[in-house]
Amino acid sequence: MTVPQCVLAADAITLTLGGARVLDGVSVRFAQGRVTALLGPNGAGKTSLLTCLAALRVPDAGQATLDGVDVAALDRRERARRIGLLPQSGEVHWNIDVATLVGLGRLPHRGRWGETEADRDAVARAMAETDVAHLAHRGVEKLSGGERGRVLLARVLAGEPDWLLADEPLASLDPAHQLDVLARLRGQAEAGRGVVLVLHDLHLAGRVADDVVLMAGGRVVAAGPTDDVLTAPLIAEAYGVAVEIGTTPAGHRFILPVGTA
Repeated sequence: MTVPQCVLAADAITLTLGGARVLDGVSVRFAQGRVTALLGPNGAGKTSLLTCLAALRVPDAGQATLDGVDVAALDRRERARRIGLLPQSGEVHWNIDVATLVGLGRLPHRGRWGETEADRDAVARAMAETDVAHLAHRGVEKLSGGERGRVLLARVLAGEPDWLLADEPLASLDPAHQLDVLARLRGQAEAGRGVVLVLHDLHLAGRVADDVVLMAGGRVVAAGPTDDVLTAPLIAEAYGVAVEIGTTPAGHRFILPVGTA
């Protein structure tokens, strides 16, 4: 039996913040089982779009929908069960241990009787998937940047969402940890989740993403399969830079900015 996929979509979203229009009629659809990268220069509207998809902001016009239902109209617990958000800041305001922090991801699932065996199993799976089980009893303040990134990802995964939205999940990570986090996010898509990432690195986006939404000035410049969107002309249109695109001996595609367009 084929399991129907749910669709997350932005439908003609317009958003104004501080008197500036940051999203201008943005329409795009996202598919489960795929990694979609939101790319574009600073101020393109990438984070604003992600916050609308997660219902952290309500658009001035248009709407974000999940299976055709306005995301903002969903019950808050239901929305939290279906859409997991990994924010950019990664701040933790309490010095709690890792297991407790990851367990917070189960709050949308908990009923009046508190933690269940299913909750404990989900937390254990999330910690195993992100390779942080050995950190379970360590205080969050003692984690390295890479460890903290994996722990915060585990907290989102513990909620078992259909969709994982991540805002610049590679920020402040060294190259090894960037590749590690990308591999884990890639694995979530292969397991059937929809993964939407805000990224700045064109090369890494080309490496991990199935699809790309390229934005500039609050609009979508292009959207579609990665190889169709990450082309020299479209990158020049969005970023104003010329790039060299090629393939490494190992078969990985690379994108190298070489000057202004």
